[in-house]
Amino acid sequence: MTSSDKPENASDTAAAEPTSVAARDWATASADPQYRAAVVDLLGALAYGELAAFERLAEDAKLAPTLEDKAELAKMASAEFHHFERLRDRLAEIGEEPTRAMEPFVAAYDGFHKQTAPSDWLEGLVKAYVGDSIASDFYREVAARLDSDSRNLVLAVLDDTGHGGFAVEKVRAAIEADPRVGGRLALWARRLMGEALSQSQRVVADRDALSTMLVGGVADGFDLAEVGKMFSRITEAHTKRMAALGLAA
Repeated sequence: MTSSDKPENASDTAAAEPTSVAARDWATASADPQYRAAVVDLLGALAYGELAAFERLAEDAKLAPTLEDKAELAKMASAEFHHFERLRDRLAEIGEEPTRAMEPFVAAYDGFHKQTAPSDWLEGLVKAYVGDSIASDFYREVAARLDSDSRNLVLAVLDDTGHGGFAVEKVRAAIEADPRVGGRLALWARRLMGEALSQSQRVVADRDALSTMLVGGVADGFDLAEVGKMFSRITEAHTKRMAALGLAA
């Protein structure tokens, strides 16, 4: 999953203070079966997200206008697949079948990508930059509520693959060459924001253990006030990314 370059492209959530659960390791924290189920859901969602990102970047490479751009996207796709492998291996390590852990999230991710299929190279870049970064912000928020082993893995697979800076450079150059492009891409990015947030809400609502953890029923989840603050932070980070692209939020 591509995250975005600092400072303008990184959510403030990246530096969120871990909660008391962070003092525990996986062996201790996973003694709570509901907490374990929530983390398995989270890793499964992330794993399928990384696999889908790999597939999408490989497909987007076909739209690249130059061989250099095609090679750059191929390198990013490779990084996404490596992230997937780490999550898959971790699920197996804790005794979970990776495919089974991912399956509940296939419909939501595939639905999102079907609804937001880019029509050209620039829309593909904006989608990876904006859409993936919103998801990364959400997962970083959740990571602060995890045990130390799970948190470290989640943050590691959210590392930027380089797509952020690459997208900003290409999109700003395109707008400079033809300012009319900016209006179209701004509308596209707003649509992506709405679809990405809807997808996140659907994923959480469909998984009882994960939703219970997020609203404080397991370990150190968010209370309702914190949920509102979390989405405000995600929205603020999105606005900063739009500005980095040279687009109006």
